[in-house]
Amino acid sequence: MPATEHTQPAPDQSAAVAAMPDFEPTIVAFVCNWCTYTAADLAGTARMVQSPNVRLVRMMCTGMVDPKYVLKALLSGADAVLVSGCHPGDCHYINGNYKARRRIKLLKEILTGFGVDERRLKLTWVGASEGNEFAETVNHMVAEVRELGPSDARTMMAI
Repeated sequence: MPATEHTQPAPDQSAAVAAMPDFEPTIVAFVCNWCTYTAADLAGTARMVQSPNVRLVRMMCTGMVDPKYVLKALLSGADAVLVSGCHPGDCHYINGNYKARRRIKLLKEILTGFGVDERRLKLTWVGASEGNEFAETVNHMVAEVRELGPSDARTMMAI
């Protein structure tokens, strides 16, 4: 027998999702206290339609989101992580959102190297008055992660 007959084909993501029709992703969102958290509050009080799959973690600034927090969330079972803060130039701590942008860019490269799809980590800017933008971001991310299927990150070995 040729050696190729013994190898298993790579699992098809659509088959994995089809096998789990009730899959609901869990997304951890690290949000800025001054902008995105306020927008999330506005979306909730205005009763905008948004998916309940997101768990908010309020940070004073997205610049305070340590990459270890993102890794811990993924390794603990989150299917994706959202980091969202003030628009560039509007940070209450001057340059926190620029720090977050650099960190997330590097973290995406590292996660991709470990086989984690970079779409499982997202950075957005949502201002305090943009409740509708927050609701759209959440709904879009939940739909995208639902298509990706469950994360395999929790089965990875952590050092």
